[in-house]
Amino acid sequence: MTIKAILFDIDGTLVDSNEQHVLAWDEAFRSIGAQFDRQTIHDQIGKGSDMLVPALLPDADQAVRERLGEVQGEVYKSKFLGCVRPFPNARDLLVRAHDAGHEVVLATSASQDELSHYLDLLDVRDLVTATTSADDVKHTKPAPDIFAAALKKVAPLEALDVIVVGDTPYDMEAALRCGIQALGVRSGKFPDKVLQAAGAVALYDDVAALLRDYDQSPLGNR
Repeated sequence: MTIKAILFDIDGTLVDSNEQHVLAWDEAFRSIGAQFDRQTIHDQIGKGSDMLVPALLPDADQAVRERLGEVQGEVYKSKFLGCVRPFPNARDLLVRAHDAGHEVVLATSASQDELSHYLDLLDVRDLVTATTSADDVKHTKPAPDIFAAALKKVAPLEALDVIVVGDTPYDMEAALRCGIQALGVRSGKFPDKVLQAAGAVALYDDVAALLRDYDQSPLGNR
């Protein structure tokens, strides 16, 4: 199999933002009197609000779900987004992929506004072939929608031509549902066994480690 395109998750994979998302969700839940320990919230990070809120508040109606998503987004953008930084070598990995002839796609459960911010933060607009965000789909990860939409944007490539790089089990599950293989990075702080059970074909400590092993990794299969 020859890899022709790489679908990169962003939060927790290319940028160090998972903890900030946990804090923003904690504040959002507290705004309606709901409290969860931070590990419980962290274990849901990687999902968009459409999937995360029902997982923790299964009885919440649609209005409450939407409002919580709005509050979390507002808190994250106002308090935390400006503090988020790329992981070391994140841009270098995308440069390496681009220079190797791979199509580079950013596929995230974040909003379009956050995606746009990250494109500038990483300085990768000239490297990226396509993007997909929560605004492009009905359901976010672990539903397959985001990766399915990304796959359409690199047509006529097919699932076997593509690989996902992500940090959460929800990246792995969403990729698997599209028939796309995925490799995981530990920078999102999910246990190896969780990522492997979700379908990760390989694990790396972070994007810097993946870059160092690029030619021997699944990304180098071309």
